[in-house]
Amino acid sequence: MAERLALILANGELGDLPLLRARLAARTPAIVVAADGGARYAALLELPLNALVGDFDSTAPQDVARLAESGVALVRRPGDKDETDLELALLHAFERGADEAIVAGVAGGRIDMTIANILLLLHPALAGRRINLWVGAQTAYLLLPPGGEVVGAVDDTVSLIPLGGRAEGVTTHGLAFTLLGETLLSGPGRGISNRITESNAGVELASGALLVVHTPQEELPGSLKLPGSYAGGPP
Repeated sequence: MAERLALILANGELGDLPLLRARLAARTPAIVVAADGGARYAALLELPLNALVGDFDSTAPQDVARLAESGVALVRRPGDKDETDLELALLHAFERGADEAIVAGVAGGRIDMTIANILLLLHPALAGRRINLWVGAQTAYLLLPPGGEVVGAVDDTVSLIPLGGRAEGVTTHGLAFTLLGETLLSGPGRGISNRITESNAGVELASGALLVVHTPQEELPGSLKLPGSYAGGPP
C-alpha cells in the first residue's frame, strides 16, 4: 500500500513560493490540511485543500463559507482552546490516515509561535510520527533513539540540537566533526553547523531527542563554510 503524505499549511511565512512548488513537485501530498490562516496558501500552491482546522480567527468568514461550499472539511475549535491550530492540524492529518507529514509556513512572525511549532515534534500523541518542517530549502525533523540516517548531499550543513533536555550517547558517522558517545546539552551550541562528508551519514542516539536541521550547501553564505565553531571543531 502506498504511503499517504500530508501537507500541513501553517499560518507562518511561506517563503520562496517557486522553491516550495519545486520541492512539492517531488513529493505530491495525498492530504492537504490548513491550520486556520494557512488556508490562503493552498490556492497559491495550486493544491486542493481537504480540511481547515482551528478556531478560524485568522480566516475571514466569507472565505470559510467559500471553502465549505467547495467541499473542504471544516474542523472548528473554540477560540479559548488549549491547543494551537497547527497542533490540531497535525493531529487531524494523522487521524485521517497520513503516514508522514510535511509542514510549510512553520516559521516567521511571532517568535513564541515558531518555537511552539518546532516543539510540536515532541508532542506525546505524535511520538514516532514522521514529520518534516520545511523552511525555504531547509528541513528539520526529530531523531529519537537509536538514531538514524542524515539525508543530504556531501558538503550540506547539518545541525544537531537537543530538544526536551539532554541528548546522550550521540555518535555521528559521515560528518566532518565527529561526536563519539557524547552528551549534547540544551543551551551550548556544540551540535550546530556540522557538515556532511559521506553519502551514508548518520547519527546514533542512546537517549533523549535531537532536532536535525539540514541546510543544502548552496543556501549557505560563503562565510559559514570557513572553519569555525562547528560541532567537534575548534572553539
